[in-house]
Amino acid sequence: MDEVKKIALETLQSISPIVVMVIVLQLIFFDDPLSQVLQFAIGAVMVTVGLWLFLVGVQVGLLRIGEIIGSELPQRASFPVILLFVFIIGIAIIMAEPNIMVLSEQIGYVAGDAISKIVLITFVGVGLGLFLVIAVVRVFLGVPLKYVLLAGYVLVFALSYFVPPDFVPLSFDAGGVATGPLTVPFVMALGVGITSVISGKGTLSDSFGFIGLSALGPVLAVMLLGVIYT
Repeated sequence: MDEVKKIALETLQSISPIVVMVIVLQLIFFDDPLSQVLQFAIGAVMVTVGLWLFLVGVQVGLLRIGEIIGSELPQRASFPVILLFVFIIGIAIIMAEPNIMVLSEQIGYVAGDAISKIVLITFVGVGLGLFLVIAVVRVFLGVPLKYVLLAGYVLVFALSYFVPPDFVPLSFDAGGVATGPLTVPFVMALGVGITSVISGKGTLSDSFGFIGLSALGPVLAVMLLGVIYT
């Protein structure tokens, strides 16, 4: 109960400055400010309650489940099985990520009906899952994060020469899917759980590279879609 109250207070503290600023701007610049303020206030209340419930769900369920899965898998499964589960989890978390719907709409403006939403979501999910697997392999092998990131971005910039110009900025925007409200807490919790049980092969600091590597997956996935679309 204390945790729920704490999250409610943090949510109010985060949203209140934005609400106050928007209301002030409406009162100053709008011709009929009262109706606009009322409409915005109702929406702000809904957003606040929704964000509070979401954060409670993340704290109570998503983070704990991610840590449990990450800590139990290395103890109960072989290395190939761990990688398979991580890959599947990467795809599944993208399917539930709200940001992927926004991205699919953006791609639709560029490609029209040539690329369906299902194809896009599948490619992005596979891309994130693959780089999540790479992040786990890096921890097990003890490879420095900077080398893996360097290789990934070299591949990204090399592939950008073969992608239609419209797809390059969209591809980098696709990396934002890996920083969505569902993906970040779950992937970080999963990374903490996995690295916490790898004795002698990794440290807790390794888990902080999971998000950075995972963000490369959607970028490369959309670029590959651009190449196929061409």
